[in-house]
Amino acid sequence: MGDQVSEQTTNRLSLYLRFLNELDADGVRTVSSKVLAEQFALNAALIRKDLSHFGDLGVRGVGYVVKDLRQRLRQILGLDRRLNVAIIGAGNLGFALADYPGFRQEGFRIVALFDSLPGKVGRRSRSGVLIHDSRELERVARREGITIAVIAVPAASAQMVVNTVVEAGIKAVLNFSPGALRVPPGVKLKSVDLTVSLESLSFYLASSGDGARM
Repeated sequence: MGDQVSEQTTNRLSLYLRFLNELDADGVRTVSSKVLAEQFALNAALIRKDLSHFGDLGVRGVGYVVKDLRQRLRQILGLDRRLNVAIIGAGNLGFALADYPGFRQEGFRIVALFDSLPGKVGRRSRSGVLIHDSRELERVARREGITIAVIAVPAASAQMVVNTVVEAGIKAVLNFSPGALRVPPGVKLKSVDLTVSLESLSFYLASSGDGARM
């Protein structure tokens, strides 16, 4: 199944799930592909195609039962189990990520922070996440059952950190460091480049004439 489903589709599934969470909290029982499409400015046929990858999830003449579809999407996205996450880099960004409550609500448990500076080792984030020596990554990863690593280190050391993460047996990496990183086959890497996103917004402002001139 994973080979047939594009990453764009899985990204949209996450958006559908977020909306379904809101509908469920509001007591809404059913939702149609048309309503989903309007919410995300998509085509209803695309919504149905995305969901059809995983079987017949709808009810003819009714649409989708919110609770059932929400539960199924959580299973599809692997959110029906707890996922233990490590953050590499105990700087401002690392601490902000470690203390973000939204991760826990979705089943992602931040179990460890790592840093190479001896002065940080042994300290904790505001929510109580302990900082370990980066050299202890493999040992702690095995002990805590860490399956996802978040990279929040300067660009100059990012590739070395990713190599260490891979050597520790972690197969999923979310990278916040700028620049292109390399991982071997069998390891999934997703990068969030905040600078590129800001530059894209800057381009929009410049091209629309809204950007302030220095």
